[in-house]
Amino acid sequence: MPANGDTTARAEKLSGIEEEADMYDAFAPHVDTSQITIITDSPAGKKATLKSFSEVQQLIQQGKKREVKTTIRENSWPINSPIRSQLWPALCSQHQNGKSMLDGFYWDMVNQVFGTTELPDKPIMLPPFVDSTHCLPYHLTRKGRAVADRVVSVLGYACPDITYSPSLYPITSLLLHFMSEEECYHCMASLVAAKEKVFITQTKLLHEVTWKTVMQIAKKHAKAAVMHLQRLCPGQKIERIFMDWSWWVLGGLPFPHLVRVMDCYFQEGIKVFYRVSLAILILFQKNITSSNSEWNSETVKNDIDNAIPKFCKSIPVSPTKLLRTAFNIRALSSTYISRVFLKTEMVLKSRSVLSGSKQLVRSRSSDNLPTSQSQVNIQMMSHTLTIRERMQQSETCRNMLFTLWSWLPVRITMYQPVLLYTTEEHGCSLTTFYVRVEQHEPTLLMIKTCNNEVFGAYCSSRWFERNVKDDKGQKQAYFGTGETFLFSLYPERAKYPWVGIEGDTRHGHASELFMAADAKMITIGGGEGQAIWMDENIRYGKTDKCHTFNNPPLCASGDFEIRVLEVYGFVGV
Repeated sequence: MPANGDTTARAEKLSGIEEEADMYDAFAPHVDTSQITIITDSPAGKKATLKSFSEVQQLIQQGKKREVKTTIRENSWPINSPIRSQLWPALCSQHQNGKSMLDGFYWDMVNQVFGTTELPDKPIMLPPFVDSTHCLPYHLTRKGRAVADRVVSVLGYACPDITYSPSLYPITSLLLHFMSEEECYHCMASLVAAKEKVFITQTKLLHEVTWKTVMQIAKKHAKAAVMHLQRLCPGQKIERIFMDWSWWVLGGLPFPHLVRVMDCYFQEGIKVFYRVSLAILILFQKNITSSNSEWNSETVKNDIDNAIPKFCKSIPVSPTKLLRTAFNIRALSSTYISRVFLKTEMVLKSRSVLSGSKQLVRSRSSDNLPTSQSQVNIQMMSHTLTIRERMQQSETCRNMLFTLWSWLPVRITMYQPVLLYTTEEHGCSLTTFYVRVEQHEPTLLMIKTCNNEVFGAYCSSRWFERNVKDDKGQKQAYFGTGETFLFSLYPERAKYPWVGIEGDTRHGHASELFMAADAKMITIGGGEGQAIWMDENIRYGKTDKCHTFNNPPLCASGDFEIRVLEVYGFVGV
């Protein structure tokens, strides 16, 4: 038995960098280490002091996200460091949504799907969301590949909503290099279900959104490289190049570079891939314009589709230099990336609706309505949906409910609505409004005026975001996303979506003034007028035409007195 001091020393050594007895000890048993190249990523004669897992874990436990991010970016752990067997699961588990899985949960799932926990002799049929041309195993053995197949198959069984996700298999393979099958499944389940950050796109639409987003941000932040590519391949070819952007990273980079990229990815999400792809473009352009480079414009032009992937395979910089290039791209904030992503998503969604059936929006209204009991509950609770003029009260309420539900984003209609705040019950106070509503996302805000007009807004972001500060410590006046929309239900029924869906950007920033709030007022929509404005006592308001939604005033007089304000949230979102 070793003495306690020896045990402690060994534990510290294992949680640090590497154990010299066997330089491949860091890898899982189902990895073929014979082709793995160990590279030294620090200057000659100078060995950096790298953080141990216990040091990083302490930062994670203290909730110091910025420090964790900086630490991971700056610590170039060798590819054979045992730290990743602990670090990667710890990073992934931060993003888990809901309760953590119990020990043995994965094996119960395996038994359900396959009837046994033994690996089958025959190949496993992979889920339809997998892209068979990109089932990258990296350095997994034959058994390791079978394990990856099984993890992905169980994920497909547990997450039936995934319809297209080509990156899911390669990321599973990468995790399996440093951990057990069960740990890998838990990590992947956390990444798939993550709410705060995007890690893995799960539909064909979002997959298309990512490459169009990369192309858009590259035109601004890797401008010289994009212009050079456009000169080499005029016309539509530039789009074809960007369609494969994720494979520059996942399929092109040498394994030591990719592992360092994944260190950062498991902390920060898909934006790391965006930055690294831009860094690849910048380095590629520098290389082909260099006089002593083996690359030249003519060579690239003759094989433009494969030029960047080939460049990645023999990238002439270290993993550290690649990451520094990526993270030194200025003014490329997460907020900016999210805005480009959302705008691209909204445009693609609107095109798919316009190119499909004109009845698409209307036809889903009855399919996705709340349960009949929930309809009754809303009709009983709601004071905004009840109009006592000319029509029967219950029929009016039901028709309004059907109309309103047909306008909501499809994913939201799957959840049950709950009344969060009403002036009838909770009083007319903006403070109470914030206490009851601010942490919910999205919310449905409905106003009935003293003249019986009924209108409101679907608000895509939390009202708490009025307090969120940017990188400079400043509160942002406006927040929200292009999913926000206005509506009128009585006497007219109309929906007023964000003008950006139709690609209208004439008014620049004024077309993105979705939501604003402080202790004195609430505003929705802006630009030469506010679509909805309410005072701190939730008693008086005004409505104007605005650039964000290109709406008319939502009530005839423009100024209104509030009879009832109701705010609904959605259970389970």
